[in-house]
Amino acid sequence: MLWATAGVVCLGFLVALEVAARHYGLPGPMTTQVQEVVVAPKSGFLLYASLALTMVVLTWRQRFVALGVAAGIDLVFLLVRWTFDIGTGDGHPFGNGALWVILGCAVIALTRRTGSERVLLLKGVGLGLLLVAGRKTGDTWLLLTSETRRQVLDQYVATADQALGNPAWVAGRIIYATGPAGFRVLDFVYGQLAVAAVVFALYRLRHVAVERRFPTHHLVRTFLVIGLLGPAIYMIFPVVGPIYAYGGGSENWAPAGHWSQVPSVVHWAVADLWPQTPPPVQPPLPMPFDEITPRNCMPSLHTAWAVTIFVHSRKAPRVLRWAGAFWLVATLTATVGFGYHYGADLLAGVVFALTVEGALRAHDNGWDRSGIQLVSYGTAVFAAYLVSYRYLPLEMAEHPWVFGPLLVLAMVSVVYAYVRTTRRWDAEPVPARDAEARPAPDGPLVVVPAQKRTEKSEPVS
Repeated sequence: MLWATAGVVCLGFLVALEVAARHYGLPGPMTTQVQEVVVAPKSGFLLYASLALTMVVLTWRQRFVALGVAAGIDLVFLLVRWTFDIGTGDGHPFGNGALWVILGCAVIALTRRTGSERVLLLKGVGLGLLLVAGRKTGDTWLLLTSETRRQVLDQYVATADQALGNPAWVAGRIIYATGPAGFRVLDFVYGQLAVAAVVFALYRLRHVAVERRFPTHHLVRTFLVIGLLGPAIYMIFPVVGPIYAYGGGSENWAPAGHWSQVPSVVHWAVADLWPQTPPPVQPPLPMPFDEITPRNCMPSLHTAWAVTIFVHSRKAPRVLRWAGAFWLVATLTATVGFGYHYGADLLAGVVFALTVEGALRAHDNGWDRSGIQLVSYGTAVFAAYLVSYRYLPLEMAEHPWVFGPLLVLAMVSVVYAYVRTTRRWDAEPVPARDAEARPAPDGPLVVVPAQKRTEKSEPVS
């Protein structure tokens, strides 16, 4: 019932976004996804990552077959495009095969499987398609923000960012000093965040094929919920980012040609200040902006997703723990260093991620008192961030030694509350799901967990 309800809600949400996008003459998430059955996909890596999620329910033999079929279909598409001289545009020359295999698994589940095996395979298909749908939904959300929010609040956030020392300006100059090599490394980390999340999720889901069930909580759930809720904040607090609102068109900035899209919006900027000259402290005002640039800064969802990867990597082997820490640091550096976000966005992104993660874990633990307190406190801090950025930015800029530490301390307090609460949950014993009751030799009833059964016990089907 839970999966069916989630499926109906997701379908209704996609239909609503499709209708809204059509109203503005834009292709919706369902249209763009159907097109990728044939046309070159926007991200072939993402489609193969989605196939990897689907394959967690398959045996190793079935995984090799599925991967081989996907590669074969992609090869056929490549030959057809080469024969008829069909370009890929801005898309990738691969990925269609992965989508075909995912859809094929759905057909097999409905026609060749029954009972629990059908449900498990459909869950795997749904997990893979949800990752793709999440990407398409996010793209549509971004288009809608640029169409519906003609004025942005960058001056407010940039002024409030003075209390934090203008981290976007500082990080931008540091990345420039590293040259093209540093830029390319950070650009790869920033662009492949979803693929990195799948790698960490696969480790958590590695036993699904053997246990024939999904774990109660895993990374993909948090990732999708963040992607679903975050864009709603974009509509409430539209911000485009310092590279757009404060220039970035200077010839002496950035490795040549890396931000070719920036000069086209420079005339909308307040001034060409980023990252060489910090903005002046003056009363902020809403400012009009173009109908193309997404208003996708507040909060920083890249930060939220990177924090989620870091949190879920803490119980993994050492290699994955180091990888999670590297991805977090590199993503934070890229988000501000590329001029896509302000420092204030990052603080809000951390609080937003831990609040969502805490809510999902509280749901799994039955919403006890500590879970309710954690989610309520995280929500209150996040709301306080938005209110202070909007109504107190000038005071924050004029008193940086007061408001700067307060902003950081508020984020740290949420981190502390999350760690303390989740450690208590992890320390509590989890009752065995498949314990069975049987009479003891002297009469009283005892519960014998599955792992304590004798060799004569009947095997679990």
